[in-house]
Amino acid sequence: MRTHYPRTPHLPWSPGATSDDVRTTGPGMLSGFAGREVVVTEKLDGENTTLYSDGLHARSLDSGHHPSRAWVKGLQSRIGPGIPAGRRVCGENLYARHSLAYEELDAWFYGFSVWDGDHCLDWDRTVRFLHGLGVPVPRVLWRGVFDERALRRLRLDTERQEGYVVRTAAGFERADFGRCVAKWVRGGHVRTDTHWMYAPVVPNGLGPAAALWDARSGGDPDAAGLLRAVGADTVVEAAGIEGPVAEVADHIDGLSVRRSGEERLSGLLAAALHGVPRAALVSRLAAGPLGMATARRVADLAGLHPVLRRPFPYPDAERRAGLVRMAEAADLGVLHALAGALGGDGERDGGARECVEWSALHAEEAGLMGPAPLEPLRAGLRAALAEAGMGDGSDGDSDSLDAADRCWAEARLAYGQGKLTGPEEAVAATWRWRDGTSFPRLVQLCGPSGSGKSTYVRNLPGVEACISLDDLRGARGSRADQRDNADVLREGLDRLDSALASAARRGGTVVWDATSLTAQQRGLAGAVARRRDALVTHAVLLVEEAELIRRNSTRAHPVPETVLTSQLRRFAPPYPGEAHRTWYIGADGTVGDTAGTIGATSREEG
Repeated sequence: MRTHYPRTPHLPWSPGATSDDVRTTGPGMLSGFAGREVVVTEKLDGENTTLYSDGLHARSLDSGHHPSRAWVKGLQSRIGPGIPAGRRVCGENLYARHSLAYEELDAWFYGFSVWDGDHCLDWDRTVRFLHGLGVPVPRVLWRGVFDERALRRLRLDTERQEGYVVRTAAGFERADFGRCVAKWVRGGHVRTDTHWMYAPVVPNGLGPAAALWDARSGGDPDAAGLLRAVGADTVVEAAGIEGPVAEVADHIDGLSVRRSGEERLSGLLAAALHGVPRAALVSRLAAGPLGMATARRVADLAGLHPVLRRPFPYPDAERRAGLVRMAEAADLGVLHALAGALGGDGERDGGARECVEWSALHAEEAGLMGPAPLEPLRAGLRAALAEAGMGDGSDGDSDSLDAADRCWAEARLAYGQGKLTGPEEAVAATWRWRDGTSFPRLVQLCGPSGSGKSTYVRNLPGVEACISLDDLRGARGSRADQRDNADVLREGLDRLDSALASAARRGGTVVWDATSLTAQQRGLAGAVARRRDALVTHAVLLVEEAELIRRNSTRAHPVPETVLTSQLRRFAPPYPGEAHRTWYIGADGTVGDTAGTIGATSREEG
């Protein structure tokens, strides 16, 4: 059923309201906002357009053809299969220049609301759904509990911005639209002599991020544009990638279940950048427009896909467990598409392709090739634990959150081993870890010198003991003296064992402060943690090389340049599944992504 978008009323202080516009004036007209959280987004100067699974229209239901609608029709054909029946996406078609000339758009269509019948989804679900389709949303200018004075103080560049829209963060019914949405429009908005529909079509300009959004929405990949968007358009990285990226796109688009949004983008970027060392790749991408979560997934795809091209090194009985661990790190459908498309050709590569095909068959049989295959198990266990009074940590109860994360890690392990198949069995299998004070915690820092490990520990609450190998060396005479490393390591592991034994009585936290650059190095402290039944968290610090060099030059105890270079060369960040959970920390010292936590969710369809 086709539905036109309602007319948005003007706020009382909107200077752009005309005599035939709807206004929020009169007693109680702003009451729908009072005391409620609202989101203020930039109002874009385009054509109101509604997309469905099987078509689209402008504001008028019988809107006909216009050259400016050709591109958005192509977009609808790509993302339409991802719009469930009964839903519609409303947004702004910005292909043609109207009164404002845009030069740096992320795309020619921005979505601003998603409707399920007569219900408008809340803002956060709207953003997740649209981003999952590969559609950007307008820039958020302000968010908080409705404050008329704060909104009146908003200042826009009216030469570049048309206005803003206020909506409740919560969802609402269509009948309440006039009480939950309003707009402010600049005075004298229309500043052209001829209506845009009757003038020559002049496309608005796209910015570098447009290549990313086009990839997310299912467009043909622009390999060079993707590299420019993430700041990686060097001659070496750009050489010869167009073919491999296009082939990976074909493989991803050929999966039985459609991939879009971050899943598709991550696969294409991994194809373009798979030759870059993984640690350097994730730190570089995290510092750019992608953010830590997508950067980490790109790097994990790039790092893991060669594994699928080799014979499985363990008995087939352990293959399912390995695939489940991989599914925590990467979308297995995209990972197999990447592995199947990249690599050599001809007879020499036939064995590798056969390995990928066999792995895909195993993953399909295990039910792991769809998007977020572990999410039903996670969501079911999370709901059951919540009923048992175990929260998500939002109430400040870290013991409860740690216990829930431990339960999820143990359930995930048992699921991979085939010992359980669903949430009900997971609930029964994890009862012994529900008391958050019954096991110690180990936070194992992982990162080169200067990445901020010690600084991060100082801000970590509830630490009972910190075992620092640098401090142990310092006690022997010099933090930089590497000659007694074997003795220092033995002493550190002994202290770690004692600290975990003590922490076990209270469920306390112990930190292992060492570079832990490789899986072998991490395994030494990990073995001690397993003996003490500790919840192990890898805290991975990811900082670009140039910043590490700068920091090292200003440290009180800098490491020799050759040592730092060696560390960077050897650094292999842990994958999800190597510990119970993983925190990925950027250059600003904050956690930008997590893996293995029960609160982590995949892209939500809403």
